[in-house]
Amino acid sequence: MLNVKELGLEIYHAEKNRHAIAPFTEEFPGLTVDEAYAAQLQYVDKRVADGAKIKGKKIGLTSKAMQDMLGVDRPDYGHIFDDMIFSETEAIDTSNYIAPRVEFEIAFILKENIDGKNVTLETVKDAIDYVIPAAELIDSRIKDWKIKFEDTVSDNGSSAGAVIGKQHVKLGNIDLPSVKMEVFKNGERLDEGYGSAVLGNPLEAVVWLARELAQYDITLKAGEVVLAGALTKAVDVSSGDQFKAMFDGLGEVEISFS
Repeated sequence: MLNVKELGLEIYHAEKNRHAIAPFTEEFPGLTVDEAYAAQLQYVDKRVADGAKIKGKKIGLTSKAMQDMLGVDRPDYGHIFDDMIFSETEAIDTSNYIAPRVEFEIAFILKENIDGKNVTLETVKDAIDYVIPAAELIDSRIKDWKIKFEDTVSDNGSSAGAVIGKQHVKLGNIDLPSVKMEVFKNGERLDEGYGSAVLGNPLEAVVWLARELAQYDITLKAGEVVLAGALTKAVDVSSGDQFKAMFDGLGEVEISFS
């Protein structure tokens, strides 16, 4: 019998022990999206009980590249905790993860709460303090990334960490859909993408997130960071890898691994 609390605890222990588990959708093929988010919240509650503090949200699967990569057709979200935010100057130990990948995105810092029940593009704009470049570390507690949508939702949106760039840009000073990003791996150009890859405009991703969260009585809060979703597909990482993403008009962000 399905028990969402047990599913959340399975994710918690898989992450803590760095031991991948079988997809929930294999054992429970009827697992619904609501049940998957309920399992995610059980995981979140356990992390908070351990002393972790929620610092923001990540939106995943907002670009066609990522949807095609994982075989899904809609976005998802996960929670970001204080112990998941890293500095550009520290190399992240890959041995702390199961199958880490990195992706690069446009992110926002909020200055006001967002009411997801009455959210519009304008209320989102008003709530944003500034725009920043970000690198997101993702990992799957599900073995071999063999995930369906409900699996990655249960798994906190495959969230594992984030590095926030130093440059802060006010929303009125940048045209988000036209922002071009170039990604470099170990000094060699790897990929490029545009802000428009994220639901046409990264702000639309925040609108989507606020509405989705409201269904579970969760509010986006002032001071939180929101990662709007990858502009290009995620890349596997290994010890020694160094990445840099350069965003037109937004600066750059670096992330490295040991």
